[in-house]
Amino acid sequence: MKIAVIGATGMIGHHTAKAVLDRGHELMILHRASSNLTKISDLNFRSRTVNFNDAAEIAAGLKGVDAVIHCGAYYPTVPRHWKEDVALATKQMETFYQACTNVPLKKIVYVGAAIALPKHPEGKPGNEKLTYQVRPVNKTPYLQVKYELDRLAIDHAQNGLPVVIGIPSMCLGEFDYGPSTGRLVVDICNEKLPAFIEGNRNVIYAGDAGRGLVMAAEKGGAGERYLFTGMNISMKELTAKIADHAGVKPPSRKLPLPAAKMIARLLEYKAKITGAKKIKLDSTAVAVMALGQFLDGTKAREELGFNGEVSLDETIVRTIEWYKKEKYIC
Repeated sequence: MKIAVIGATGMIGHHTAKAVLDRGHELMILHRASSNLTKISDLNFRSRTVNFNDAAEIAAGLKGVDAVIHCGAYYPTVPRHWKEDVALATKQMETFYQACTNVPLKKIVYVGAAIALPKHPEGKPGNEKLTYQVRPVNKTPYLQVKYELDRLAIDHAQNGLPVVIGIPSMCLGEFDYGPSTGRLVVDICNEKLPAFIEGNRNVIYAGDAGRGLVMAAEKGGAGERYLFTGMNISMKELTAKIADHAGVKPPSRKLPLPAAKMIARLLEYKAKITGAKKIKLDSTAVAVMALGQFLDGTKAREELGFNGEVSLDETIVRTIEWYKKEKYIC
């Protein structure tokens, strides 16, 4: 197949693009004019520059493509009201789906987030069947955006588009230039994380997640969700494991959730006034930690044949080595 990847300069997108090639497909990269393609110079691909606010341009970029994997959905980065973020995210994805209606695609993979799934009512690991019956009460922009985009993907699948929802758990690995989830690793290694927010997580190597997303493009069912999971682990255990591999002391204090929320609000308010672009602790980070849960990846294993291949320890080692090479870790 010829598979297009949107968002290939990000961590998950880069690993997904690599998996497209590793699994014997032809790779097409759709990117903005401002994208830094030197980040993906290790890949063999063709590319098309696209204005993602123009459905006609997106459709032209997808011409001749069999499937598309959208790894670049909207992500709240600037402190603003959650309704503004939801409106921006929805507009972008509606434009994308509009473009897809004009292209004979076999599969459209939307890369979702596990935060869009409510916690299991019985405390069991979360699965693809979990769905919010009404809009989540928590108005954190990241949660609200992911909830809305998950709902939108399902709606378009029900209306006839071959949309599949691929949901990687918390990803660690190379190519996280932000860093995003890798900020946890960088801060621990640089001994700049004084405390952690307790919670349950599932962690997967980004390369395994990318392979799972390509498998969803190959044989995922339209309208279906697939969780790509690694190891279930508490934040206390995860931070200790990262510190052990880095040879540093783990953060010893647990930051209570109410305190974390208050700190995040204060830092976001300060950033809004000063125009700061990076916040040490924001509402998205707090929500991801607080709303995390253990996950069950049985469906992807049984229906797609997906299994994670890289252990958590090896994932952490690879992540630390990459950050050291890129000078993120002192």
